[in-house]
Amino acid sequence: MKAVLQRVINASVEIFAEAHAAAPHTVHRIGRGFVVLLGVAQGDTREQADKLVDKMAGLRVFADPDAKMNLDILQAEGSFLLISQFTLLADTRKGRRPSFIRAADPATGEALYHYTAERLRGLGFVVATGEFGAHMVVQIANDGPVTILLDTDQV
Repeated sequence: MKAVLQRVINASVEIFAEAHAAAPHTVHRIGRGFVVLLGVAQGDTREQADKLVDKMAGLRVFADPDAKMNLDILQAEGSFLLISQFTLLADTRKGRRPSFIRAADPATGEALYHYTAERLRGLGFVVATGEFGAHMVVQIANDGPVTILLDTDQV
């Protein structure tokens, strides 16, 4: 699994029923916290999702009263906005059109995406989500900016 974490002061996702719809059918918002763009690869497991959740929950990248990155998201009273993003698995080594052959099949990807959201909720976090496979517009007010790449092969 791959995840891009962006520390935000606020973020939202607009979910559209169709790619060219005039207006979103759902909007979810968070304040302070993390936007997580999550890509699930072939062969990824719940155990890898567990590792990723533990890492995201424990990263100390929020400012303490001395303006040092010393607090985790729970201590900062932050939320998560979790967005599925298979394009994180893009292979761009050949040509100009990315290959997504390493991405998990949709059923597996969606199951691990929902599992990740539920694990975060189980730890007491407020978790807003996008919609797996939908056209979405994500608005991010990146704080810092602080952006961290996580790969379960390296966690």
